[in-house]
Amino acid sequence: MASTALIVIDMLNTYDHQDADALVTSVREALPAVEELLERARAASVPVIYVNDNFGQWRSHHGELVRAALDGRHPELVEPITPDEDSLFIVKARHSIFYETPLAYLLGQLEARRLVLCGQVTEQCVLYSALDAHIRHFHVCLAPEAVAHIDPALAHSALRMMQINMSATLVPLDDLSFEDQQP
Repeated sequence: MASTALIVIDMLNTYDHQDADALVTSVREALPAVEELLERARAASVPVIYVNDNFGQWRSHHGELVRAALDGRHPELVEPITPDEDSLFIVKARHSIFYETPLAYLLGQLEARRLVLCGQVTEQCVLYSALDAHIRHFHVCLAPEAVAHIDPALAHSALRMMQINMSATLVPLDDLSFEDQQP
């Protein structure tokens, strides 16, 4: 079983919401780091779990959500990071990856205690997910290069809150390892 899991938060996005234009620039910057984390996790046989908004489509399954994102305004931001056949997928309806989802159960089945978070939005879903992971006694780790934001100042504060208040490990992408599980 795995002691670490890579969690990809809300990267399957249609970019047709109010803050999309502000977000897209940051996603373009974070995308290479997310791609690298996916590659490293898969090479190390670390479980990859996509946890994504359902876009209010209560009858959708993950394939339909992927298709909606690929058919959205910025498919170039979605195509490089679409789930492969081994990826796990959980649909969420609110900000936190844990809120009324089976994620905690899945992580228990995988025996994962360390969560590497990446995705969007730093000052929203990533922050709330880090808090919920912390209160569930998971160790949170993230590379700031692999999260995208809407508001740079709020994102900076969110990262500091994760580090100081939630004991999250913030580590440069080049130093984040799946092989030896540290940091």
